[in-house]
Amino acid sequence: MNPIPFMNLTPVHEPLESACVEAFRQTYRKNEYILGEAVKLFEEEFAHRTGAAHGVGFSSGTAALEMALRAVGVGPGDDVLTTPYSFFATAAVIVYVGARPVFVDVDPGTLNMNPRILEKTVTQKTKAILPVHIFGQPADMTALNDFARAHKIPVIEDACQAHDARWRGQPVGALGRIGCFSFYPTKNLGGFGDGGIAVTNDGDLVERLRRLRNCGRRAQYEHLELGYNERLDNLQAALLRVKLPHLTAWTQERCRLAALYRRELADGPARPLAVAEGADPVYHLFTVRAPRRDALRDHLTAAGIQSGIFYPTPLHLQPAFAGFGGKPGDCLEAERACLEVLSLPLYPGLPEKSVLRVAAAVRDFYRP
Repeated sequence: MNPIPFMNLTPVHEPLESACVEAFRQTYRKNEYILGEAVKLFEEEFAHRTGAAHGVGFSSGTAALEMALRAVGVGPGDDVLTTPYSFFATAAVIVYVGARPVFVDVDPGTLNMNPRILEKTVTQKTKAILPVHIFGQPADMTALNDFARAHKIPVIEDACQAHDARWRGQPVGALGRIGCFSFYPTKNLGGFGDGGIAVTNDGDLVERLRRLRNCGRRAQYEHLELGYNERLDNLQAALLRVKLPHLTAWTQERCRLAALYRRELADGPARPLAVAEGADPVYHLFTVRAPRRDALRDHLTAAGIQSGIFYPTPLHLQPAFAGFGGKPGDCLEAERACLEVLSLPLYPGLPEKSVLRVAAAVRDFYRP
């Protein structure tokens, strides 16, 4: 049987080839490569989609997160509450600005930060909360924002996997003080290289974000602060503008395929992650919690089916963060999840018959 890849970008890219080539032509004919018209238009279009007033393009989602923390004043000696279950960059950016990541365990159903235990970790040093909308499912922004308001600290949303996801009917990204997205090629809206954006409704913060990404400049040779070179390329913005109008259809297809997986895996040992009440996920990944996960993965591989493990090690146990004192048992739910999670193939253009074949292979593994 034909192999089933974990990810295949060809079905998304092939129909857009002519439009992308034309966007490239327009960029080089205008000789606009840095902070050109395409960046400005894409920032406006993407921000509008999130319900935010402003968007600031960055070189990556990581850069957007780091500059968001700097923009709200997080720095040396501060603590930032975040999740232990995410990609490395979520916690790394906290360290980049000189602050300390404080890991808050996750809800076992959704694997998002558990807001019910925030009170145990907040201190006078806490200067921000950095939740992640993991795999495209919104975190509980109602509870997180209520807690943040009570303690007068900002929420920075890591929405790098959650383009178009909604919490209680509202798009993620503009629900906190700043929301950050990634356009890494495999994201739901992916570029042809790295890219990111920060969105906000705060007019003062947007000006600081623009300075920070562009060497601290207010004018060409007027640098108000020590900024950075973290701009979104004009060519990437032009290509992302070609793809942006298709995001709704791609998201609908992801959700349809995810529903098919849920139906086919219902009541089986491999349990899809829960969907929180009030959440409209966009399924950047379709992830199950599977007993004997590694053996299941070997079984799928033998059947010609690729899968992924996101993530095998929680952040508090990563060697890079050893200096912050994390130890086994600190975040038990995240630690358990890292031993069980397995992501199955899901992308626009994946045939339904492939989903059925994957699900059948999973059921076959657990058959007595």
